[in-house]
Amino acid sequence: MSNERVSELTRDGLKDLRHGLLRLHKLLLDLERRDYERTRGRIANSYEFLQLVLKDPWFDWLHRLSELIVQIDESLDTRDTETPPTEEDAKALIERAKNLLAPSESGTQFQKNYFLALQQSPDVVLLHSEVMRLLGR
Repeated sequence: MSNERVSELTRDGLKDLRHGLLRLHKLLLDLERRDYERTRGRIANSYEFLQLVLKDPWFDWLHRLSELIVQIDESLDTRDTETPPTEEDAKALIERAKNLLAPSESGTQFQKNYFLALQQSPDVVLLHSEVMRLLGR
């Protein structure tokens, strides 16, 4: 086990991964909003949408991706931390992303919904491919 600080190469990789995950998260939110509005009616404004994303079970599955992005953000922001992240910490985040983004008909709720999103949207397939490339570095 290594306790060495995160290398610049790994740090840059995490930044690229974060950017890809943010784009994927936005796309998945947009698709969920579309499906939500088809089923339950129009969402009036951005505030109402934010409240739904935070509190409505419809959007709950996306919280796993949000949490991962926040953890990556925290690992990249070392200004207020006494113990800077290590290479091992960074590798753990990358593994977490790989596990989360493993679509499955019988996996976690996120993996099931992600599987469906991949079936329904070529845009999700393209972004998934891009993120997988980033994870394969």
